[in-house]
Amino acid sequence: MTDIHGITRRDFIQTTALVTASAAVAHATSLPQAPDAESVASGHKSEQVPVFPYGAVYFRKSNPPAEDWARDHQTAARIGMNIFRHWFLWSAIEVAPGKYDWSDYDQMMDLAAKNGIKVVIAEMVTCAPEWAFRKYPHARFLASDGTRVDSIISESSATGGFPGLCLDNPDVHALAETFLTALVERYRNHPALFGYDLWNENTSFGGEAGKMYCYCDASKKKLRAWLRNRYGTLEKTGKAWHRYSYQEWDDVEPPKTFSGYADSLDWLQFRIDNAYSQFDWRLDLFRKLDPNHKMTAHGVAGTFDDMPSSSHNEWRSAERVDIYGMTWIAARKGSEPWRQFQALDLVRGGARGKPFWHAEAEGGPLWMQPQVIGRPKEDGRIPDAEDVRIWNLISCAGGAKGILYCRWRPLLDGPLFGAFGPFAMDGSATPRAEMAGRAARWTNSHPELWKSNPVQGDIGLVFVPESELFNYVQQRDTAFYAQSIRGAYQAFFDSNIQADFVSIDDIGRYKIVYLPYPVMLSPETAAKLRKYVEDGGTLISEGLPAYFGEHGHVGTVQPNYGLDEVFGARESSVEFMPDISDGLTLEVNGKEIYGRYFRQEYDLQDGTAAGHYANGKTAVVKHKFGKGRTLLMGSFPGAGYYLHRAPATKDVFASFLELAGVTPTAKVSDSSIQARLHQGDGGSFLWVTNPTRNNRAVTISLAQTSGSFVSGRDVWGNQKVSLDGRQITMNVPERDAVVIALR
Repeated sequence: MTDIHGITRRDFIQTTALVTASAAVAHATSLPQAPDAESVASGHKSEQVPVFPYGAVYFRKSNPPAEDWARDHQTAARIGMNIFRHWFLWSAIEVAPGKYDWSDYDQMMDLAAKNGIKVVIAEMVTCAPEWAFRKYPHARFLASDGTRVDSIISESSATGGFPGLCLDNPDVHALAETFLTALVERYRNHPALFGYDLWNENTSFGGEAGKMYCYCDASKKKLRAWLRNRYGTLEKTGKAWHRYSYQEWDDVEPPKTFSGYADSLDWLQFRIDNAYSQFDWRLDLFRKLDPNHKMTAHGVAGTFDDMPSSSHNEWRSAERVDIYGMTWIAARKGSEPWRQFQALDLVRGGARGKPFWHAEAEGGPLWMQPQVIGRPKEDGRIPDAEDVRIWNLISCAGGAKGILYCRWRPLLDGPLFGAFGPFAMDGSATPRAEMAGRAARWTNSHPELWKSNPVQGDIGLVFVPESELFNYVQQRDTAFYAQSIRGAYQAFFDSNIQADFVSIDDIGRYKIVYLPYPVMLSPETAAKLRKYVEDGGTLISEGLPAYFGEHGHVGTVQPNYGLDEVFGARESSVEFMPDISDGLTLEVNGKEIYGRYFRQEYDLQDGTAAGHYANGKTAVVKHKFGKGRTLLMGSFPGAGYYLHRAPATKDVFASFLELAGVTPTAKVSDSSIQARLHQGDGGSFLWVTNPTRNNRAVTISLAQTSGSFVSGRDVWGNQKVSLDGRQITMNVPERDAVVIALR
């Protein structure tokens, strides 16, 4: 959970978590039933790989209570769960230098093997032994304001030793490596082992603007080496940073404020690169010691919010592991369906075809925290069985190949007591748990489903890291960037257009892409965009592309780096007034839509005006360049839609596909229903989800590129399906789905 580093709360409210879910349970009775206790006891199936990994995070010392472990494992196996992840906490295992207490963890592994459950070992060197804080005081995290970090209790496990020690220090790094080596050597041949989770939520202990980490001597030394590799010489480093009197490398200090763009951007990039170098160290070590088991990791689908501060990057994380995943908790994020879908689409985009899991899902209530204050209880705060059902089905529709709850049963200690688990505090089954069990058995009864994947989206939303980094440096947060890219996603989503998040390196796979908040671009990114258009792609761009270039330097010709040729226009005027620009409008293709933040006007070069501001100045330019075409808009309609959700803006976004001759994969008669087509070795499956609280009759028309079908059958709820060519009609029950096998 993202609470690992601690969030201060003002108050806590204990409410009753058990809710009735008779409709949900009744609906699920047709699903595969749980095995009886005798078959579980005689199972010994731990050598089998689950068809669909379905389970939870179980052991976070010291919860659940030891006297319940055997019963809980039997219950989990009986209800249909097949995988657990446990936190192997350094601070709880190495109780004295070189002295390890494995007893609790041995029991976890053995109980799993006995009950046919696989185990993912989550290494947790982010919680150092208490004695290590005393023995290695120089390795305590040091903040930019001079604060040294002591051992604290984590909300997520009610265990001390967090956030660990700074592993930039070679002595502590070696100490952690010795522990990790002992961990792998002890369990690598255990029959219950599935694999390892090597970076919980892919979060570096980074802090935030004004109080960032780490400024210890070892981290400074690594920064200087990073700069030497980047620039070659101290003189070139000083010139890039606008510091002209460095005499030796020890003069170079990490910036403590964001007063300068160049040094601040380099500092943030170093911190990200350094976090991934530590990730690579763990991966290399585990693969060397155990080449036979899976390496996994999971983030929080936080690339657009926390990459600068906490190193989140779905693309960089997923490329290193066998299976990737995400933490996603509706109670913290909001239960509007676009939110969960965009998280899944972000992780799927970063995974680039690798399997990914919903690695920490919500199965129970969340007590009062800053993210939920004032929101209604129905907004994920007190979920019922129907919520568990629809969240599961949306995750599967989005392409997840496994589901784990962030708790099997709630913690009994600390401020997150009672939270998240589908089972009750005493380990007994709730209606939510019954629904989870039936979903677990259903997913494992349909192996063909997981051999197919969501088809490529209709349009790509281009992720450019430097634009987000610059937003953080300039504005002290990432809201402008995040709202721009998410607002664009919402605008397409609300028209049932599947938008994929795509790395700049992968845009060639799409006929049309949308570039949100491109205020800073590197020369390399600008060159890739130019080549994409030259080769025949269609590029839709928001305003000020590459206004800031390398090191945050402003280009004297706008758009910068030769993009004026690509877009067929040059800037004639620009205004930076984000504080009073929420009502900014511009006309695009005859419709007045909302922009936000900044406003750029254009003089035409070879392009053609496609929209104006109220003053008559050119706001939108369309152009043909090479084999492709472009559309440049002088403000940020993505962020405008995020704030206003105006129908005209949605209509304009839907019209963009026509520029590239793209037909949406699925046209849906009801905008409140989502449809995702999966294709692959398992066959063709149409997932149709209904998050509303009413039954919906819906017709879906598939694009010609989807193929031809003669029959369709709902393999989830046995709803009646009518198929006429590529037009499919059905009824979708409330907070439910149909999963149609197309033949």
